[in-house]
Amino acid sequence: MTAFLLELLNKGGYIGIFLLMAAENIFPPIPSEVIMGGAGVLVARGEMTFWMVWVVATAGTVAGNLFWYWIGVRWSEEQLKAIIDRWGRWLTFEWDEFTKARDIFRKYGDGIVFALRFSPILRTIVSLPAGLAHMKLWHFCLFTFLGSGIWNAILIFGGKALEPLIERFEKFAGYGIAAFVLAGVVFYIYRVVTWKPVKEHEAEDRTQL
Repeated sequence: MTAFLLELLNKGGYIGIFLLMAAENIFPPIPSEVIMGGAGVLVARGEMTFWMVWVVATAGTVAGNLFWYWIGVRWSEEQLKAIIDRWGRWLTFEWDEFTKARDIFRKYGDGIVFALRFSPILRTIVSLPAGLAHMKLWHFCLFTFLGSGIWNAILIFGGKALEPLIERFEKFAGYGIAAFVLAGVVFYIYRVVTWKPVKEHEAEDRTQL
């Protein structure tokens, strides 16, 4: 599993890393930790350079989040509600998660886009209220780049630090990566199965009032 992942990243090169990181921010099951960790191993082996990996990965993250920002700019909240009600199950977007991100954004402003880059769930969803609020594009790109840049750097350095252990315990490392990917798939399936339509969230809100 480890050899397959590293070969895949090596063959895909920097363009492949860009595309994977963009997809990771659009389609939930793809784990950035595995992508960046593997890239960090390649950096340690001299097959890639840290700065190139960091730049293309962070640019990919910005590109993926721009997709959701663009949707927020283009559609109203009512239209977004209809989209989440129709496609939210497969994107694992819950309506209450969107409203939570929206309320946080309204309370703390543009800077929260940076802070939520470290939140596993809200880091992508916050792009929607940022678009709805017509946050300045360059502000959105800057805060997204800075926040995701820090996170990506941590993951790359983590993969780089673990490279000696991966060489010594390649079989166990492969099991570890497989387990991580499997956990991501299981979590995705769990989110799909337990997903609630918009109307159920609205009914719950009314009962709490």
